[in-house]
Amino acid sequence: MAAFVLPKLPAADGGSGPTPAAVLAPEASAPQSPNGASAWPPAGKKISILGSTGSIGTQTLDICRKHAGLFTPVALAAGKNVELLLEQVKEFRPQVVACDESKLADLEAGIAALGIQDYAPVLLSGVEGQCAVARYEESQTVVTGIVGCAGLIPTIEAMKAKKDIALANKETLIAGGPVIAPLFEEYGVSMLPVDSEHSAIFQCLQGVPEGGVKKIILTGSGGTFRDMTVEEMKAADPEWLRQKSTTHPNWDMGAKITVDSSTMMNKGLEVIEAHWLYGVDYDDIEVVIHPQSIVHSAIECHDTAVLMQTGWPDMRLPILYALSHPARVPADLPNPRDGRQFDDWWKGEGKDGQLTFSKPDLEKYPCISLAYAAGRRGGTMPAILSAANERAVELLLSKAIDFLEIPGTLEAVMKLAEDDGKVVDTPTLDDIVAADLWARDAADKVVQERSVKVA
Repeated sequence: MAAFVLPKLPAADGGSGPTPAAVLAPEASAPQSPNGASAWPPAGKKISILGSTGSIGTQTLDICRKHAGLFTPVALAAGKNVELLLEQVKEFRPQVVACDESKLADLEAGIAALGIQDYAPVLLSGVEGQCAVARYEESQTVVTGIVGCAGLIPTIEAMKAKKDIALANKETLIAGGPVIAPLFEEYGVSMLPVDSEHSAIFQCLQGVPEGGVKKIILTGSGGTFRDMTVEEMKAADPEWLRQKSTTHPNWDMGAKITVDSSTMMNKGLEVIEAHWLYGVDYDDIEVVIHPQSIVHSAIECHDTAVLMQTGWPDMRLPILYALSHPARVPADLPNPRDGRQFDDWWKGEGKDGQLTFSKPDLEKYPCISLAYAAGRRGGTMPAILSAANERAVELLLSKAIDFLEIPGTLEAVMKLAEDDGKVVDTPTLDDIVAADLWARDAADKVVQERSVKVA
């Protein structure tokens, strides 16, 4: 498959930086827009979804539902939510369906109970099932909506099967960047970001010549504590902070991602992701707080122009663009919170019509600095940080640690990794998986040792 490469920013050493992901070239027979992109939306594109019952998966299926002639889900992988998975199966009738090992019997019984005539999908479970969904022969694009490093192996399997990737799983590049990057050239596949910030950057890059970009600007809401000072947070009740950290003022997301927004670790992880997606040096990636979540990210060009992508806080647009690129599919996507169109927002009534930006307070959001440090260290350190953060969030939600203990836990794990020689500079896939497992155990060890000292 022919492909063109995302525009690369110059690295700090004057080189071109890491190899960025390749994206689909327009079909030669399709009508062309002025910038050479296809003006035709896809027709009957068959897709696989990893994580079909999660936030990204359900919104992807909503896109398929509303654009039934364009996108057809043919393989679904979910976790333990078999009840919702069965509803999806009944509606879309995919050919391959996978779930958690503990729920396979429930899935088999549920499919039988549906009694759909002449319908007998392949039913699988666990990593084997996820990989089968990722590799499914009829699928053209795989949407990777599995949270965490668990999405890395099926994503690699999809690439080996020459499937294009609609990437919603940050850890694929954060942890697996050194392994994933060479696979694009080897297998000739593309990766288009579904993450709203990276979709925004990708959209802004369309038509920008190679070498034309000076800086990438990642916007973040600041999370649920953006209007509190560090002193106010330290004085607050820890249980209130825990509960508050799982609610977001602008986005509807799962608990883990919402906590990451509260610590702004999500933004730090996106910095590492940007490094791999666009081949950009860490010195040329900037994080800014934008409370309205209308500007989803921006690029600064060498001629001082700043290009921004705006829209509602709604993941359906980046999902739609990743599936339809380079076409722009007509869609009705009003504000998911109140149903308004932008005609209302631009009137500027109340808090509408305002776009404000500020630098993040790194004392309040130390996770940003930890992510930059992990990215610059390279090797398996980003995988260690990402896995330790996943475990720290689990410990927060289970009330084993308090919200303000997350950054200290992560910093201690990173130090332990260096002290114990656990950072592999040029890792293999096995090294990354091992680093992920080690970091989770290390986070538990750090928390346990801290508890003993306090006692």
